[in-house]
Amino acid sequence: MGVFLIEHDYMIKPVLFNKVKIRDNFWAPRIETNHKITIPYLFEKSEENGRIDLFLKAAGTIVDDIKINMTFEDSDVYKIIEGVAYILSKESDPKLERYVDDIIKKIAAAQEKDGYLFPARAINPEKPPIFAGKKRWEKVTELSHELYNMGHLYESAVAYYQATNKRNLLDIAIKNANLVDEVFGPGKNEDYPGHQEIEIGLVRLYRVTGNEKYLKLAKFLLDTRGPNGAKYNQAHKKVIDQDEAVGHAVRATYMYSGMADVAALTNNKDYLKALDRIWNNVVSKKLYITGGIGAKRSEEAFGPNYKLPNLKTYCETCAAIGNIFWNHRMFLLYGDVKYIDVLERTLYNGFLSGISLDGKSFFYPNPLASKGKYGRSGWFFVTCCPTNIVRFIPSIPGFIYAQKNKTIFVNLFVSNEATMSLDTENKINITQESKYPWEGVVRIKINPEKNEEFTIAIRIPGWIQNQPVPSDLYAYLDKNDSKVSLSVNGELKDLIIEKGFAQIQRKWNKGDEIELILPMQIRRVISHAKVKANAGMVALERGPIVYCVESVDNKVEHVFNLLLDDNAELNSEYHKDMLNGIVVIKGTIHYIEHPEDKNKLIKKEKDFLAIPYYAWAHRGDGEMTVWMLRDLKVFK
Repeated sequence: MGVFLIEHDYMIKPVLFNKVKIRDNFWAPRIETNHKITIPYLFEKSEENGRIDLFLKAAGTIVDDIKINMTFEDSDVYKIIEGVAYILSKESDPKLERYVDDIIKKIAAAQEKDGYLFPARAINPEKPPIFAGKKRWEKVTELSHELYNMGHLYESAVAYYQATNKRNLLDIAIKNANLVDEVFGPGKNEDYPGHQEIEIGLVRLYRVTGNEKYLKLAKFLLDTRGPNGAKYNQAHKKVIDQDEAVGHAVRATYMYSGMADVAALTNNKDYLKALDRIWNNVVSKKLYITGGIGAKRSEEAFGPNYKLPNLKTYCETCAAIGNIFWNHRMFLLYGDVKYIDVLERTLYNGFLSGISLDGKSFFYPNPLASKGKYGRSGWFFVTCCPTNIVRFIPSIPGFIYAQKNKTIFVNLFVSNEATMSLDTENKINITQESKYPWEGVVRIKINPEKNEEFTIAIRIPGWIQNQPVPSDLYAYLDKNDSKVSLSVNGELKDLIIEKGFAQIQRKWNKGDEIELILPMQIRRVISHAKVKANAGMVALERGPIVYCVESVDNKVEHVFNLLLDDNAELNSEYHKDMLNGIVVIKGTIHYIEHPEDKNKLIKKEKDFLAIPYYAWAHRGDGEMTVWMLRDLKVFK
């Protein structure tokens, strides 16, 4: 593709994931597992369940009786390919690449002459599966996924082109996008997509091709939503008039991400104002302590303000991924640490719980409490979450650093080696050493190609500043007086904070070293009084990690009967051989027995153990809860 000028864009640029090599003991093994185990496993399951042969069926080259259950099954294949593309961007895997090229041939066979590509409908137009119409683009219900699938096709195609320099999938995507552009627009088909996603994909196509019609189409598909549509897919108001997160949480965060992209590229202030209002609503009234979103099971949706049930909640894994996408974009717009605080909380908790330690089973919903008999599954009838996970995990290195002019932002603390260039074209090599999230000592070595003055902006997390989230939705029960320590080449530095980042502006020389010490204390968290589900309850955190208690560790009949007194002494210790290595929280707690006479509750002292929330449900059935009793008045 040729070089072209983009007039407006994000204020801050991410350092791309393929410029960052993670080498820690926390994320590096997960990225490797994703490559070697999860992706092959999901391709195998996709073969077994007809996800790949459906393209050949649509092309008429096989006559197998493939049953299309849902209209979005081809999107699962696109997402896995996107995950493969991110792997190929960093390392060679000829066998995997040949396999994907073969799948792309099948996708090409299913594409019709004018660019149309929707296997679910093409296989049997007279009897299409649920949510698809007999005619093209017919939006039978608010659940239509025809354009949603195209969004994932475009994202996958761009990623594969950038990784391999092959146009095989990109040409399919461009041909399809040109058709969509001919059909949709002012005075043409003005329906909005049933499920947002294509907007993100169109922006990615614009970035790689320079063809402005894709950007304009993305904006049109956002602007054509509302008013008087369904709250379920955020069509109840025009997007610029929305001020509260409502409806299906995945659709919402994909829409907010698309709005951020378009706002950055068009300098649209109305989009930004709407995004600010919605973000504040989520963070102050609708965010779980794990970073999960989507309280309503019935619609996989946001609930009313402050209604955050723990047992009967949803917190879909895809919604956690969408929340990370959205918050990362908000950071790129504004450069404020609060967005990375939400991103990190979601990453280590609400997202990470969605995949097992072995990489072969998954959560769709991620509740904050369980009465047992709830575990991860190796496959789902609707497989959006596993296939979303495999495209997300290899992209994690891209959230660690960002830059603006002569400022380099250190957003996340992960052992890695990265290379980036300043505006002066001076190449900077950065290495980071840390045992985060278990320890808070971070050492960052700066190695510029040429000695030069620039700024390193290091995130000082909200959790070390007595603020679990950037609102009053949650608060620490105990104030942490521990001080952050920051030094350069052994010399302590005063913290000069701007938007939550400690700014170190100086002439950097090869071998300069920054040391950041973030004391990691065990913290007790309480909720805003309006969150009735957590009244009289307390949760535990340490660093970025949210904890839970499981019955398997505590040998009690009901973990919901555990009472954590405010003055109970707690301590933490690292268990190398437990759940792939974790820090646990231990202490003495009370267990409440509930005899027939409710006025005579019995408190028994016992030892307890809490584990990171992301690691629960790996050791058989059993109860789990994040929130524990703090006040007996709420005991039932």
